[in-house]
Amino acid sequence: MKLGKYHFIIVGSGWRSLYYVRIAKAMPNVFCLDAMYCRTQEKADKMAKEYDIHTTTSIEECVAYKPDFAVIAVNKASICDVSIEWMDRGITVLSETPAAIDIESLKKLYRYHMMDNYKANKPENKSASECLDKQIGKINNKSLEIYNNTKKKQVVAEQYRGYPSNSAMLKLVDSGLIGDVSCVNISLAHEYHGFSLIRAYLGIKPDENYIVSGKTYEFPTTRTFTRYDKLLDGRIADKKRCVATFEFESGKVAWYDFDSEQYRSSIRKNTIKVQGVRGELIDDTVYYLDNNNEGQCQKIVTDVNIMHTKDTNPNLSTVREVKKISFGENVLYEPESGLRGLSEDETAIAALMIDTAKYSRGEGEPPYSMEDAFADAYAAILLNEAVRTGKKVRSCDINGLT
Repeated sequence: MKLGKYHFIIVGSGWRSLYYVRIAKAMPNVFCLDAMYCRTQEKADKMAKEYDIHTTTSIEECVAYKPDFAVIAVNKASICDVSIEWMDRGITVLSETPAAIDIESLKKLYRYHMMDNYKANKPENKSASECLDKQIGKINNKSLEIYNNTKKKQVVAEQYRGYPSNSAMLKLVDSGLIGDVSCVNISLAHEYHGFSLIRAYLGIKPDENYIVSGKTYEFPTTRTFTRYDKLLDGRIADKKRCVATFEFESGKVAWYDFDSEQYRSSIRKNTIKVQGVRGELIDDTVYYLDNNNEGQCQKIVTDVNIMHTKDTNPNLSTVREVKKISFGENVLYEPESGLRGLSEDETAIAALMIDTAKYSRGEGEPPYSMEDAFADAYAAILLNEAVRTGKKVRSCDINGLT
């Protein structure tokens, strides 16, 4: 009998696919990795030997496992098409970000889900165009609830809201301590990840329109880490920093700022400032008014467990696992699955995997809806267009994707 409560396969064998391998190994009582699908036998043999996992070049074998979901961890340009291929095989897909990399593939994926919903919910005596038009209209009327009732299920692995740090800060913001939030300065993640966080902190729905403007700068930066190596020779390279403004219809504003070196650099700090009518949150510090309208300042306290591994990759040799995040006497975060030796990124992905498996089995809602995925991928496309042209770019209703 196979171990693990939830079964999955991985399609792809690149750097990102290994996150799911590590999670499966760290949580054997929760997950069972049935197979990693590789395009060549040479690659399959290499991955099996290096990571002690079962690999295959057979699509039929993968389908026969009847996994709860398939992780699509291929290159970004192929994510849309490969996701559709595996959904057409009857398997729920957990695809890496973004949902689509350009407007053409985004339209393709949008139409795919809309048409599948039409087939699943077509009223009698209604033409295809009448039914599809009606469903698209529902999106514009802010009542999109189509994805749970279709045969083709997809979740995009947008994990940043699930980071323990973000989860805790969002909980604090949602508590109303700093009042209604009007603006955010965010330098935590790039493009679609960044926009997902912007919407979360500002409480922006996927269908709210906005204007985006932006510019990219290049600054000399001493390099410290690459994806695979630690650099100690002091080499300097010009690194791009994108600065952008999102102005929403509701009057809320987000200032986006991200450096291409930021994810791994030891000299480029992530930072966020969230401003509300009764206070503001700046990283781990909260400034707010108490019940007597007296100004207060209090820290968010994060308790971490530092683990040293035998991994030769310097980015993975030390794992910073969050044990608890508190604000005064209030616990904002504790790991639901206990300590597993996982980073914030892996912890967030593991939660997505559990919720995706439940969604696949009809036991819950999708952890990140396709409506959200379309909105965040679309914003990344518009951001890049604004930067490229130097002009303000206005979003359109999601109906424009048809």
